[in-house]
Amino acid sequence: MRLPITIFLGLLLTGCETTSVHPSKTTAESVTVPVDTVVDYIYGVLASDRTFYTVHVVERMHQRGVIESSEGWRSEPTLPLPAQFVQESSNLAALTGVKVQYRLISLHPINKQSGPATEFEKNGLDAIMAAPDRPYKGFVREGGERRFQALYADRAVSPVCVTCHNTHPQSPKRDYNLNSVLGAVSISIPVP
Repeated sequence: MRLPITIFLGLLLTGCETTSVHPSKTTAESVTVPVDTVVDYIYGVLASDRTFYTVHVVERMHQRGVIESSEGWRSEPTLPLPAQFVQESSNLAALTGVKVQYRLISLHPINKQSGPATEFEKNGLDAIMAAPDRPYKGFVREGGERRFQALYADRAVSPVCVTCHNTHPQSPKRDYNLNSVLGAVSISIPVP
């Protein structure tokens, strides 16, 4: 399925409504972008932001002894964990009216809410664990709404990821290494 750029921009700007995009004087044709390419673009931005935060903020501050990260960052003088960074940015995006949803999921979640919520997510996590370099994508129905959902491997990009997942008291798995697949980044967008 190809998603016209006007629909994509409409999704980003107003939720599910379409919006008119007036071509510039140099552009006289309509542009469409496949829906799976749209989620690839979104994933590229999310993965880059999360990796930057993990490596250049959390890991750097931890190595320098400046500040730690913790689950209690709201009430303690600590940074949010990288997983909390993703969740908080998703929550903030939702406040703008954008109907793109994203979250981290895992077959071995530290936070039980991060387990697979649907059969699609369970099958996707199994597929990601078997072939981490191939995203798992498809159309789903959520609350009567048709959506396109994609899962991408979520890897341990830093020693702080490995240490946290291997030592957290609620972690059901404790044998992660650098670059291990921790789970998946799930991205879901509405489609007409």
